[in-house]
Amino acid sequence: MRIRGALAVASAMAIAACVGPGERPTPPRSGASRPAVAPSAARPPRAAAQTSYPLDRPARQPVASTPLPPMPGIAVPGAVSASANGIVRGPAVSALPLERDQAGAALAAFRLSCPSLVRRTDTSGLTLGTDWQAACTAASTAADRDAASFFQRWFEAVQVGDGRAFATGYFIPEIAGSREPRPGYAPIYARPSDLIDVDLGSFVDTLAGKKIRGRVDGSRLVPYYDRTAIEQGALEGRARVLGYAVDPVELFFLQVQGSGLVRMRDGGVLRIGYETQNGREYTGIGALMKSRGLLGPGQSSMQGIVAWLHAHPEEGRAIMRENKSYVFFRELDGPPLGALGLPVTGGVTVAADPRFVPLGAPIFLSMDRTDANGVWIAQDTGGAIKGANRVDTFWGAGEAARATAGGMSARGTAFLLLPVGSYDRWVARRAAGGVGGGTTPRR
Repeated sequence: MRIRGALAVASAMAIAACVGPGERPTPPRSGASRPAVAPSAARPPRAAAQTSYPLDRPARQPVASTPLPPMPGIAVPGAVSASANGIVRGPAVSALPLERDQAGAALAAFRLSCPSLVRRTDTSGLTLGTDWQAACTAASTAADRDAASFFQRWFEAVQVGDGRAFATGYFIPEIAGSREPRPGYAPIYARPSDLIDVDLGSFVDTLAGKKIRGRVDGSRLVPYYDRTAIEQGALEGRARVLGYAVDPVELFFLQVQGSGLVRMRDGGVLRIGYETQNGREYTGIGALMKSRGLLGPGQSSMQGIVAWLHAHPEEGRAIMRENKSYVFFRELDGPPLGALGLPVTGGVTVAADPRFVPLGAPIFLSMDRTDANGVWIAQDTGGAIKGANRVDTFWGAGEAARATAGGMSARGTAFLLLPVGSYDRWVARRAAGGVGGGTTPRR
């Protein structure tokens, strides 16, 4: 889907711009300069998923833990990739607290990601496809129960910049729906027939990679209808309706998530995923609400925002319309897929910025709450997930997933797990001018 297609915004993205990674500081390479590694609390077992829940039910309260200290490092302002920022060696993987079951699930997900790691160009500049071959070959026969030993043997830890990590969460929401329109219900639209994608690089070389969306009005290309116009009926006859959401607020947050389940009144279930959006800029309404003093202490989670919107329907509608971005869906078959086109796994998959993390690579998180700790696999991306050490943890579907993802806001330390020898190969390529520019790590 991303799982939520190309948009991919975290559930906590509702409060995006309220929080973010801190300021960041490359180190002496000597082992003596590295901080001692202390054990961190194990992640608690995940509760079984349930199928139906209100989005404004309170988030699960986290269990606190003490993150491992980062290595000395510097975040380079404006760095466009991990290689441009620079990396430093992390602690020995054997010193990281790897929990058996969680590491086993991560190994299974890594195994699925291997073909992409070997084949894809790593836009972070840290690895080549050949760097992953030995670890991927070993993964094909390694038992999940021996995952800790596998990661310890085949990987080394590196840190991008100062290693200070920030994690939010996302999940597959389920909302109530109908196949027939009723007063107050909101249509769930497929891609409109008149929505046009424009690759600006086709016109100007310096704009390569930049795209816009719009519609033709006479002889002009104009911005596509915004959220207000769409909710007022602008898509009549222009877009197929996949179904109807009973609660427009729940549909709004399903658009933020980018994918989900719609449980129909007749008992059927419609699985929908991100197809595209209207080309308008996304605005996180949580940031707006917080800046206007509408959210009290403890209300800035997704659940708190939803509760406020339900309690203030007219004001809530106006605030939601300040987010001009509008998502269009497609009907899905099969399991949710991430940015690699592979199934994503709750409690294992993270969305990350591929400029700073090789897609498919393991990431070890040591955070200030236990449920975010452990080995995760970067199998997804997100429009709001940008920069070094910024991740969005995926929790699956159901009430337990919602309760965790909706309140996920964790800070701590992130280490990339790269194949053994990757750091030295990266240093050699950098010295030879074979990787992206940036500030050379201090040693």
